[in-house]
Amino acid sequence: MSTDPEALGSLLCVWAHPDDETYLSAGLMADASRAGRQAVCVTATRGEAGSTDLQRWPLETLASVREQELKEALAILGTGGVGIEHRWLDYLDGECDKVDENEAVAKVSEIIDDVRPDSVLTFGPDGMTGHTDHKAVCEWTTQAFRSVSPPGAKLYYATTTQEWLDAVMPVFGPFDVFFAGLPSVTAPDDLAIDFELDDELMALKIKAVRAQVSQSEAMFEAIGESFFVTSNGREMYVLAAEA
Repeated sequence: MSTDPEALGSLLCVWAHPDDETYLSAGLMADASRAGRQAVCVTATRGEAGSTDLQRWPLETLASVREQELKEALAILGTGGVGIEHRWLDYLDGECDKVDENEAVAKVSEIIDDVRPDSVLTFGPDGMTGHTDHKAVCEWTTQAFRSVSPPGAKLYYATTTQEWLDAVMPVFGPFDVFFAGLPSVTAPDDLAIDFELDDELMALKIKAVRAQVSQSEAMFEAIGESFFVTSNGREMYVLAAEA
C-alpha cells in the first residue's frame, strides 16, 4: 500500500550530488510542494567529477552545468505548488569522506535547526550505490538529526526491496550503477515509506531527470522511458531514528 505523504509533514532531503534528489525523493518533494507543505533539498557537492562525456561536459565547467541542471529540476518538481527550497553544503565531489566531520555535521545541524522539519530523508549507511560521498552524507545527517532535530521528527534512510533489485539489476548491472556495492534490501512489511508516484508526479520526475541532461541523456537512450517508470515509480525508505 502506498504511503500517505501527508503524514510526513515538512521535508528536509539531504543528498550528495545533483540528481540524487530526483531519483530518490522527487515524488515526495513534488507532492509536498503541490500540497503546500515545505520541502527543502540539501546537496553536498556540485557533482563536478561526474562527467559522462568529457568533450561535451569537461570537468572544468561541469559544476556550473550541474548547478543549473539541478535548479531546473527543482523548479520542475515544484510546479503548481509552493516550490522546493535548496541549500548547498559546498563540498567537493568525491571528497566528502575527507571533510572534517565536525564541520559537516555542524552545517547540516544548522539547516535542521533552521528548517525544523517533520521528516528528514537521506541515504542509509550503504549509500545506495556504495559511493563514499553518499555514506558520508548519511553519517553527517544522522549525527545532526540526533543532535538538533525537533521533538517528533523522524529520520528515514533510502532503501530498496529484493523485488525491485531483481527487476533492475539485469538492466542497470551492465552500466555499473552500483559500482561500489548494492543498496540495502528491506522487506516490504518493514518499509516506513513506500510511496507510489501517481501519473502527474511520475511525469514531473521524468521531466526533472531529463533536465539533468549531462547525467541522464545516455541512460534514457539505453533503457528507455518505459523502464525508467518501472524502476523509479516507487520511493522507499526505512525509519532510522525518531526524536
